Amino acid sequence: MTVAGLIEGSDGVVRCAWHGNLPDYLHYHDHEWGRPVDDDRRLFEKICLEGFQSGLSWLTILRKRENFRVAFAGFDFNKIAEFTDGDIERLVQDAGIIRHRGKIVSTINNARRAQTMVREAGSLAAWFWQFEPGPSERPAKVDLAHLRDNPTTAVSVRLSKELKKLGWTFVGPTTVYAFMQAMGMVNDHIEGCVCRAEVEKARKRFKRPV
Repeated sequence: MTVAGLIEGSDGVVRCAWHGNLPDYLHYHDHEWGRPVDDDRRLFEKICLEGFQSGLSWLTILRKRENFRVAFAGFDFNKIAEFTDGDIERLVQDAGIIRHRGKIVSTINNARRAQTMVREAGSLAAWFWQFEPGPSERPAKVDLAHLRDNPTTAVSVRLSKELKKLGWTFVGPTTVYAFMQAMGMVNDHIEGCVCRAEVEKARKRFKRPV
């Protein structure tokens, strides 16, 4: 049964409908999406994978994520920053990932930009979390209409512009907002989803990096 963006699973629990009750997607919804993250490597991984997702489904990326991790040194941006033209050619030939040369080159470029950001801000987490929206920048109710009609927000537009100023690529406002949703900078689990209250509790406990 699906009502207003919600779906009831075989366990009788009501959740956001977008995972379609597919086991791997369901696990991602329940245990990752929206949970606040302050680990620099995970933040870098997610914003890069969101860039690879552009034009594709997130499920496609999720099912290739382990291949991406192997190909990109576990998303250790200090290691990726040292990648050479030979690595680019290796990655373009890697059938386990999305073989888009521009996105591969972008990941290496963004790793170098991430190094600069860490030197200046102390961590990626400290830099990203300064863009967490305040209460006045959030909707009164998170429902299907909100998610459908707002693939970007004023904050994601601002964050995208700042990243581009720093030389990042493949970080448009829609990509950035998907990153914000996934990393818990906003809680976009729909009202009525079992995970919404859990994520709110996690966000209240979460110590914002400075």
